[in-house]
Amino acid sequence: METFKRLPTHVGIIPDGNRRWAVTNGLQKKDGYAQGIQPGFALYEQLLELGIREATFYGFTKDNNRREKGQRDAFTKACVDAVRLLSGRDANLLVIGNTDSPAFPPELLKYANQRVHFGRGLINLNFLVNYDWEWDLNHLAEDKTLRSAEISRVDLVVRWGGCRRLSGFLPAQSVYADFYIVDDYWPDFQPTHFLNALRWYQTCDVTRGG
Repeated sequence: METFKRLPTHVGIIPDGNRRWAVTNGLQKKDGYAQGIQPGFALYEQLLELGIREATFYGFTKDNNRREKGQRDAFTKACVDAVRLLSGRDANLLVIGNTDSPAFPPELLKYANQRVHFGRGLINLNFLVNYDWEWDLNHLAEDKTLRSAEISRVDLVVRWGGCRRLSGFLPAQSVYADFYIVDDYWPDFQPTHFLNALRWYQTCDVTRGG
């Protein structure tokens, strides 16, 4: 494994491009979500090997619920399946999302808004499920704390799929995050994608405006 002088403590992962990958490969859009599970675990192993202490994966957002039912069912199932697989690994899981909404999968309620420890707990993994940035920030205005308050500041956000936008990803924690784009779709994940992001991160300004 390549070594780096500077590693992000907390990495944000936006695994985009599942639907476009499916269409490119002659499948229905809904079929792309299941293909995103294995790349997530490949990256998880890479994070462990590098010694990165925290990562947040974007599952789905309130806005994603505007998609047709087949796609909604597919991305919800992919999130549930990913957590079930993670329960057999070594991680401390925190699922953050609006559990009052019917779009939140009931299978994940026992992991919601509290950190659950699996195995040796080698890394803190946060999973945004039915996440809504307004729902998160409104709680700050009302109760002086974010609903995602247990999630630390993000140092580096890596987005697959070529789009150059944050899409509401943890706006408070990402305020000073560096932002790296991978043009390949998430199901085509390769370890070199993340290594290239870390190589680029070595060159980034660390002053945070100072």
